[in-house]
Amino acid sequence: MGASSTMPYAELVATLRSAGCVFAEDEARVLTEAARDDAELAAMLARRVAGEPLELVVGFAAFCGLRIAVAPGVFVPRQRSAALVRAAAAGLSSGEVAVDLCCGTGALGAALLAAVPGLEVYAADVDPDAVACARRNLPAERVFLGDLYSALPDGLRGRVCVLVVNAPYVPTDDIALMPPEARDHEHRVALDGGTDGLDVQRGVVAGATDWLAPGGRLLIETSAAQSSRTAGLMTAAGLAAEVVRDEDVDGTVVVGTLR
Repeated sequence: MGASSTMPYAELVATLRSAGCVFAEDEARVLTEAARDDAELAAMLARRVAGEPLELVVGFAAFCGLRIAVAPGVFVPRQRSAALVRAAAAGLSSGEVAVDLCCGTGALGAALLAAVPGLEVYAADVDPDAVACARRNLPAERVFLGDLYSALPDGLRGRVCVLVVNAPYVPTDDIALMPPEARDHEHRVALDGGTDGLDVQRGVVAGATDWLAPGGRLLIETSAAQSSRTAGLMTAAGLAAEVVRDEDVDGTVVVGTLR
């Protein structure tokens, strides 16, 4: 914090914990570091206690060692998505093309760019708020508005080495069961995967082979319970599918390779 705080740290932690914040100590540290003075800290604390997500309160999400700019309504990157970044970055080289589809904040693309300097990263989302946010985290001229592949420049067709996708995969009826921080603060289009949670994934898989380079990979984050069905979609589309689990972050990724 720019100026020393007069609010006792223990009091800050206790207030957060009483509001139901499971990681009260961590959140107290983030708030203290983000606030410029006591007045701002008090205002941030009030917003957090009222139920606003921590990331929106401080204006960023910590992800893969980066500070990712966030915005109201836009899907906040989850730590489990680091599994997707790790799997995608393996074997990528400078100058190759990566696409972050259903990009939200563009966190996946930004993390890949940080991991593989010189990578050509493009991104797209159907939500204008997400696109505006992603343009703060990625080269703005490479972030496009539109529904899945229709948003991408045609010159990328057949050139994509890695296509990373965290499409919404929550079944419609399960959205009501999500934590209020997601349910009440993220646009439904970023959460709703249809009746079985796989509607957007179906569209992603159906179009992937037209955009991937030979040997290119499609990586989709999904749940452990849905992973076999996601893999089945890829196999049916002619991709060699593999389910990858990352226990460190509790992440599940299905990788489909164009043979």
